[in-house]
Amino acid sequence: MLLTISGLPGSGTTTVGKLLTEHYSVDIISAGDVFRGLAKERGVTLAEFGRLAESDPSIDIEIDKRQSDIANSSDNLILEGRLAGQMAKKALKIWIKAPLEVRVKRIVDREGSSFEVRMQETVEREASEALRYKEIHSIDINDLSVYDLVVDSSRWDQFVITDMLKKAIDACGSF
Repeated sequence: MLLTISGLPGSGTTTVGKLLTEHYSVDIISAGDVFRGLAKERGVTLAEFGRLAESDPSIDIEIDKRQSDIANSSDNLILEGRLAGQMAKKALKIWIKAPLEVRVKRIVDREGSSFEVRMQETVEREASEALRYKEIHSIDINDLSVYDLVVDSSRWDQFVITDMLKKAIDACGSF
């Protein structure tokens, strides 16, 4: 089985993805890891690479191609990333969502800084990404119709969400 977990920053995709990989003993491929790997290959910081990605569509295209290639040639894998569900043709596709304020509070708790600073950064980042996704792939990141499951992580903690997802995964044919 191939599983994708997608969602906006701070929604809980990484946390839930890690819990599922532990439970099923499968690998997880993260778009963030691919992004960090490409930054390292180019010898730049993540912040520099992020700014570069805003003006160089080939970066997003490379990240998406790598994830798409992995998704369409692998089984028994979790693919985590904003566009993972859009890139994988044969997968159980999950979107984890949460209100902006909840997500920003999580980002502050995880990374520090003030709520106001992280709110501004998050709003700007999401607007930039949404524009790039639309221009590069004709994807509306707010269109959740491609997902099999949409879960609001502000309603339950990561363990309840993971348990819910395990039931859905097992019902589809476990890893």
